[in-house]
Amino acid sequence: MSVSRNDIIDALKKIYDPEIPVNIWDLGLVYDIDIGDKETVIKMTFTSPTCPMMEEILAQVKDGVASVAGEMPVRVELVWDPPWNLSMMSDAARLELDLTDQGW
Repeated sequence: MSVSRNDIIDALKKIYDPEIPVNIWDLGLVYDIDIGDKETVIKMTFTSPTCPMMEEILAQVKDGVASVAGEMPVRVELVWDPPWNLSMMSDAARLELDLTDQGW
């Protein structure tokens, strides 16, 4: 079974930060999806390095992607560069959070 980028994005859209009613994909927390021959690597960040749910969300990402990746191992890399900012959010996320008039 071959996993597609869209399969992974669909899995990521099911993962929410409990404090923000928007999924991590639309929040712009996922910086890269690399589907390699030997593993799938997800590079992601958080809105804050002190996020109290960080470990739980990282585990949810690994499990969620693994559920569609089949036998391929999944690695989640936490990165802080570039720092996350509001402009990384999708239009849908800005609408959900009522940030549409912010000029992003």
